[in-house]
Amino acid sequence: MVLCVALLSFNIAKAQDENEVFKLGVEARFDYLNQQLEGQKQVAGSGLKVRYFNLRLDGQITPKFSYSWRQRFNRANSISEFAQNTDWLHLTYKPTENWAISAGKQVLMIGGWEYDRAPIELYFCSEFWNNVNCYQIGASVAYTTNSGNDTILFQACQSPYDTTSEAVDYYAYNLYWSGSHGFYTALYSLNFMQYAPGKYDKYVALGNQFKFGDATIQLDLMSRGPKVKDLLFDNFSIMGEASYLIAERVNIFAKATYDKIGNSSIIASGLVPGTELTRVGGGVEYYPLGGEGNRNVRLHAAYAHTFGVNTNINGTAKNNLGYLTVGLTWKIDLLSAAERLINSVKK
Repeated sequence: MVLCVALLSFNIAKAQDENEVFKLGVEARFDYLNQQLEGQKQVAGSGLKVRYFNLRLDGQITPKFSYSWRQRFNRANSISEFAQNTDWLHLTYKPTENWAISAGKQVLMIGGWEYDRAPIELYFCSEFWNNVNCYQIGASVAYTTNSGNDTILFQACQSPYDTTSEAVDYYAYNLYWSGSHGFYTALYSLNFMQYAPGKYDKYVALGNQFKFGDATIQLDLMSRGPKVKDLLFDNFSIMGEASYLIAERVNIFAKATYDKIGNSSIIASGLVPGTELTRVGGGVEYYPLGGEGNRNVRLHAAYAHTFGVNTNINGTAKNNLGYLTVGLTWKIDLLSAAERLINSVKK
């Protein structure tokens, strides 16, 4: 039995090298959390936690067809929850080097750097980030310029507001641009999210990143509302982060977010009118295996404090909430590890 598994792992790993049919990876994050609300420890939100346990499978079926699947395992307790915790599962067809067509469960394409980063890479976030239903079934078409610096994408998918138990049929239409030019990289989007028959919540999301050597600054500006006039500072979020690689293996960062939820907010979004929250904090990351070159193992410590008003009784952030996290993240390519193990046994 062991020999069969070893031979299968070797053959799959060999196929990975030759055709890249399989790229199988596992990533996990374990945290110690300490949450203090008004100076009182929140037992339910504190202690040792398996924050993330993900499996990811990517591959190239043919030179023009590829697939990607990411599954979370730390929250699934049933078949239905297993399906809900499939972050994405989609097939992509590239007829040319410039064009790509994808279909399946995808990331809802909203601009912004906080939103763009994988959850396992984040320690505390805006109230918008904590409420958005960011994985939806749909299709997209993307065009990338010959230089590779700019990509324009159009996506049609299920609306993130299609969350009721009733039989509804709501959709979202998203126009997305990513552009990288020297020290500046943009992630912008214009989104139309259906929340009722013939009615759409509109997003304008502007994600900006500035990179100067070992220093990186990210600034996201997002405005939301069903009417154009609502986009002018009635319902918006601002997220900013500055990080600096002070040594090959040590990164420090500071972050702040601000959410103002006006009367135009759609209740289905989880952002309740009257909410106004500020969250500030920072942290340190240590990479034992190396800096930019190898970030597969990471130790972190981060703290954030929230103040303001959250009118959503089920909201994530509360006034005078202190949040401390200390933990370990690791990522491994299982097939490459299996191949190395088999090669070491052969020797």
